Order: sequence, then C-alpha cells, then structure tokens
Amino acid sequence: MGMSMGTFPDGDLAGFVRGASPGQKLRERLDDAVPEEFFTYPGDLTARDHQALTYARLRRAGRAVPPASELLDDPPALCALLERAAIADPALFHVMLLHYTLALGPIIRFGGADGGGAARRALESMDSFGTLLMTEVGRSNSHLSPRTVARHDPATGGFVLRTPDVRAAKFPTSTAHPALPKTACVYATLVHGGKERGVFVFAVPVRGPDGTVPPGVRVVPAPETTGLQVDYAAVLLEDLHVPYEAWLSDGARVEADGSFHDPAGSPAARLTRSMGIAPAVWRAVISASAAVTRASAGMLLAHSAGRSTLGRLAPRRPLTDYRNQQEAVLGALATAYALTAVAAHVKARRTSADAPAGGPATAWAPWSAVDRDLALLKAACTATAQETVSMCRVHSGAPGFAAVERLNAYRGLTHAYMNAGGDNELILYDTARAMADLDRYTPPEAEPGPPDGGDPDSPRVPLFLAREAERRMRDALAARVRAAGAAGADPFTAWNDNLALAARTATACADRVTLEICDAAAQAGPAPLQPVLRLHAVNWMARRAAGLLDQGVVPPGWLAEVDAARRRACDELAPRAGELAAAFELPPVITEPAAFLTGG
Repeated sequence: MGMSMGTFPDGDLAGFVRGASPGQKLRERLDDAVPEEFFTYPGDLTARDHQALTYARLRRAGRAVPPASELLDDPPALCALLERAAIADPALFHVMLLHYTLALGPIIRFGGADGGGAARRALESMDSFGTLLMTEVGRSNSHLSPRTVARHDPATGGFVLRTPDVRAAKFPTSTAHPALPKTACVYATLVHGGKERGVFVFAVPVRGPDGTVPPGVRVVPAPETTGLQVDYAAVLLEDLHVPYEAWLSDGARVEADGSFHDPAGSPAARLTRSMGIAPAVWRAVISASAAVTRASAGMLLAHSAGRSTLGRLAPRRPLTDYRNQQEAVLGALATAYALTAVAAHVKARRTSADAPAGGPATAWAPWSAVDRDLALLKAACTATAQETVSMCRVHSGAPGFAAVERLNAYRGLTHAYMNAGGDNELILYDTARAMADLDRYTPPEAEPGPPDGGDPDSPRVPLFLAREAERRMRDALAARVRAAGAAGADPFTAWNDNLALAARTATACADRVTLEICDAAAQAGPAPLQPVLRLHAVNWMARRAAGLLDQGVVPPGWLAEVDAARRRACDELAPRAGELAAAFELPPVITEPAAFLTGG
C-alpha cells in the first residue's frame, strides 16, 4: 500500500509533539533564535571558519533568548531551544549544551549568588563560550577520581590547579579555536590538609577575549574530525592560580585557620553532588534524540514518497509498496513519536534543582547515584535514536549519504552521545547492579498471562512481555552473581563474567519503562497517537525477539505472528504517513531536495 497524505478525524498530533509548554510566544522566540539560515553553512569554509561561525551563531542565539538562569529553571523551554539547535546543526547543539548545562549550570547551581564572578558574567552575556574539563585522557571512568588536583593557596586565598602529567590531560574539550574566548568548568580533586576532600568544580577562563591562552593553561588542539565538528583539544593546567570565587564550593569552605568543612559529609557524597548537573544534560540529550529522529524520519519519507523503482519483479512500482521500505519509513515515524513521548515525560519530571543529594551505590560510574531512571532513559534514547537515524540513512540510499550531510551529522550526534553525558554501557551496568541487589528497585510482579492469548495485535501484550522478561532476567542475573560469590569469586569476577547479561537486564528495564511511558501517552494523548505507538510496540517485540525467546516468555514460531501484526499496523498507517510527518512541523529546509540540484 503506497503512502499518501491523510487526515486524522480528531486529535492534535502537532500539539502532542510540541508539548504543553513553552507557550506559543516563547516558542516562537526560541525558534527565531535559531533561524533557518543556521541550518546550512557556506561551502567554502575552512574547519576553523566553520567552527567560528558555529560559535557566532551560539552567541546570536544566546543573546536572543531569555537569561540562562531562567532557561535552566524551565526544562521545557531549554529543551525546545536545544531541540531546534539539534535539527539545525548538531555542532551548534553540542556547544550550546556545553554552554548552558555544563558551564553555566554548575556555576548557577554550586556557586551561590556570587559564585563564578567574572566567569559567570562573561558566559551570561555570551562574551565567552562555556566548555567542560571533566574527562581525563589516560584512565577510564576518570570522573570518579580526577588526577587533576586543586589545592588551597594560603598566600593568595585562592587555589592552584595542576595536571600532574599528560595522561591526566582533560580531553575532549572544545577549546582549540585560537581566536575565541572560552570559560571552562573544571572538575578537580580538592586536596587539603593532606587528604582528598572530593571532586569539586572550578570556573576558569582558559582563553581570553581574543583567544589568548593565559599563563598556567596549555591547549593542545586535536586533529580535525567530521563526526561532530567542534574544536576539540586537550587541556593541561600547569600550576594555574585562580581566585577563591572560582571555586564553586556548594557550601563547602576553607576557614581562615585553614580548616576544611563540607556539608556533603564525605568525598563520595561530594562526587554525587558535583555530578548533580547531569539531569539537565540528560533531559536535553533525550529531547535532542527525539528531535533528530523526527527530522530523520521526515527526510526518509520525503525521499521515499512518490519514488518509483525499476526492479524486474515489478517495474515502476512505488518504492513504498515494498514492505522493507514501508516498514522502515513507518517504523522511523513510530520511533520518533515514542521518543517524543519519553522526552515529554522527562521534561515534566523534575527541574534542574531537584537532583537528590545522594542515591544508590554505584560500581562503574556516579550517574545512577544522581538519577538512575533518567540516566537509563538517556542510554536507551540515544541508542534507539542512533539505530533509527542510521536506518534512515541506509534506506535513503546514496542520496542520504552523499547529497546532504544532515543524516550523517545526526548519526554523528547520536553516536557521540552514547558515550558523552555518561557512557551508556556503564549506565546499564550500574542499573543492573542495583536491580540484582534490589537497591531501591522493585521487580515487576509476576502476572498470569499473557493477556488476550498473547495476540501481538493486543496493546496489552508488549507490556506484559517486557515486564516478564525484565523480571526473569533480573532473577537470573542475581542468581548468577550470588552463585559466583558463593563459589569464592570476588565481586569483580562475579560481575565481569556476567556483563553481557547485565546489559541485557538493564536494557529490558529501559524497554519496560519506555513502553509504560508510551502506553500512558497513548491513553492520554490524541486518538491518532494510539496506532502509531502500537506500531512502535510491535517493532519492539520483533527487535527483542531473541531475548524474549531465550527467556521462554514467548514460544517458537511467535515471530511470524509479530511480522504479520506489523504488516497489519503498517497497512493501517501507510495512508497517513504524510500526516504523521507533518505533525513534526519540520522546517522546509529539512525535507526539501538537495540544494545543489535545485540551485538553492
């Protein structure tokens, strides 16, 4: 069945995609801050020229939107701005995210009324661009214990920051451009009185107004890359002196007599608090994942609709009559709506100031202690977006790869954020550890079933399968780890031998949470949302068939039933594909033909 424009009899899909807030006037202001000219670049730019233009656009956008403190207090507004930036230009999204959530975010959150001083004023005015110095190049999980050290200097009252060797260099950072001002939030281990006091953040100018590097800072530019076109560099701090106000102390203090006090109570608690800026990042990354998936799905539909094929099986047959292409297009649209539902959920869930002071124990990374569910959804959404964007690129054929850079850029963005903002695998492992230990986690209850005889067309069946698979995987993982311990294995060995199952178990939890969010959205949203989210659930069953079969949740031969259900769901949605994509309200530049063919 070919795809065409159709009209849903009721409901407002575009309203669902937009979300409840921000209001129309603010949304228009945010969109105007990233105008359509930001969606393309001139063709004759050097790499440094390209980067300079990206930052010029960041400055223009930042001066056109509400103050940073207001945006950070209004997650839907900040996410709307960042979504627009993501579909316009992933590099712009990346530097904008750094500026707001990872530079100004820590300053506003941990610095108090006067924290950050001149650094905060420079960032808020867009006179300087924010960046992050957290990860160190020589060790994995370096954010748990940075080797970059900060020591209080009694002579000046400030601090001295030092990178001990090149393996402790901060990388990657966005600091390479020689002519642009940069202000960094530096994560360093505070050593005082001969003891490590925890990981704190310092606001430090690393390039002056003309791009000059100050004494005590060494910037080593990295080779140019096309994956996400930012000015990457390594940064070393060589006895850099900073004033006391550069310390974003979050209530900690060094008294006049040299004594140290920290209300967090311990270095471990301080690490969790210092990582507490992550929720704003995760919400933005989830929202951007949904946005670029919507854009990719719209591009695939634009490529496919009305396109004929010359295959000998059926010459001149519309491309979307072929099930593989039809299911790719409609599946991408369905995934885009599912990720949009998740984005709406996380934007409404909490504000950036609500991250807890402490949480569950972690073994691989601090992220679960900050907000386990949000970290897990970040991992799930970036993985899903990367798969979907890549599929859209492949199903767009050679034009999707060579005619425009957009799908490649979206793939670069989603691929990058599988590691950035908290490594997905480490998040999965920490989630699985908490699940196995029942650490503030309750497994889904066993239910008689499956409901409706296991009919894949039933909207109740996917959730039942997800819950049952999650419970069984968790029980199996816990049993394996306990058995290994009982046999004398140390914790590393017990877990190291079960990391594959751990990742599958945490993924099953993410799947169940996502399906629950989508189910709630289908019930509360416009009626046309139900069939498209049902297709997403059917596709989930097909994608996870191996695990469901392995856990004995479904019987052999069941996948053929799912394939048939997917064909029925696609037949229902195919006439409405255009309407589904139109509700994304994508700028015309996203779906128009390649400019070089049309003279644009």
